[in-house]
Amino acid sequence: MLRGLSTVVLFADDMDKARDWYTEVLGIGPYFARPEEGPPAYLEFRIGDYQHELGLLDRRYSPHGASGDPGGVITYWHVDDVEGAMERLLSLGATLHEEVTTRGPGFVTGSVLDPFGNILGVMYNAHYLEILEFRSGSMLGE
Repeated sequence: MLRGLSTVVLFADDMDKARDWYTEVLGIGPYFARPEEGPPAYLEFRIGDYQHELGLLDRRYSPHGASGDPGGVITYWHVDDVEGAMERLLSLGATLHEEVTTRGPGFVTGSVLDPFGNILGVMYNAHYLEILEFRSGSMLGE
């Protein structure tokens, strides 16, 4: 039924600041914006090994009136160095949500609140790397 992560949407009250912050964090700008001219209502970045989509939506357009309070769901993005990623996010203005925590062999997590009130999780995930290696090998005909 669930075939893979398609798009994660985060909310922001100030889309220009959100665009600039995520461009700094990700090292790339959004590839998609609506409207194309004027202040953005929606921005989308393609990131990572599988080009997953990270969307930013002006909170005014939330289908359920999203509050500025952090929600109960955390999406973890794989990183190679959780502590380094957390330090960088905090240095760019995020605030600590959950300390770096080892969950088991090969699984380490941490999370921050971005400057717009969204929870952003980072994780070293051994399973992610196994799948990436498997897919890379099968694409090469191994």
